[in-house]
Amino acid sequence: MQSSGFDLPPGSPDHCSSFFQFLSTHRPELTPMARWGGQPILQQRGPHDYQSSPFPQPVAHGTTVLAFKYADGVLIAGDRRATEGFQIAENRMEKVYKTDDFSAMAIAGAAGPCLEMAKLFSIELEHYEKLDGVQLSCEGKANRLGQMVKANLPLVMQGLVVIPLFVGYDAKRAQGRIFKYDITGGRYEETEFHSIGSGGKDARLLLKERYQKDLTEQAAVRIALRALANAAEEDVGTGGPDPIRRIYPSMKVVSGQGVQDIEESTLATLWEELVQTRRQES
Repeated sequence: MQSSGFDLPPGSPDHCSSFFQFLSTHRPELTPMARWGGQPILQQRGPHDYQSSPFPQPVAHGTTVLAFKYADGVLIAGDRRATEGFQIAENRMEKVYKTDDFSAMAIAGAAGPCLEMAKLFSIELEHYEKLDGVQLSCEGKANRLGQMVKANLPLVMQGLVVIPLFVGYDAKRAQGRIFKYDITGGRYEETEFHSIGSGGKDARLLLKERYQKDLTEQAAVRIALRALANAAEEDVGTGGPDPIRRIYPSMKVVSGQGVQDIEESTLATLWEELVQTRRQES
């Protein structure tokens, strides 16, 4: 089958607007799966098409990321630390990415493939919008990301796990939505909050205690800071706020107004307030 002058991948659900499938068909060596040694599931044509390679060097991993709903939409945040075994590989890693005007994703897992998946997914959404003239629905975006996670399965077998957390603002429902994934690409919607990564469980414990419906943006930011700080206290792979070096979590809010970054100055002020509160409580 052909469309627009190029061969279509077999079984493609959308024959024209998937940049990921187009790339997998015509330049499979540029997909994250091939670049990092795996074999793309969507376009595996034979046993000799691609070459797998082991990873003799340690690979940086990033944790912890979280998302929860608030009054105007959804907040998504992540700490900044990446680790290689028992060493800190990076203290300022970005784990939260704007993917289009009304969606964002956060990543946990092997740093290199995580970053490439985030960039490729952003291009996927832009490609669709340019070809079809409209944006994908919030659920459609979540499905497209699930296909990319599924295609990453060969890398999972090599230990390069990539787990995203996706959030978007659904204009039809007038609310923020949260989607989580398993390693096979299965996607599941969360109704209130979720967190992933090695410190994800610790962050979720605080979210269970503090989360309330219809939080203001400022209250949501405070809870996200507390949750990530709580995870950093219990998990060596998670970095907490560091006022001395001015390292604060990456944080974005997604609402009907679009995707907005929470400024570092705001995080610094709220973090100082939380520190003072803890001192008074102790």
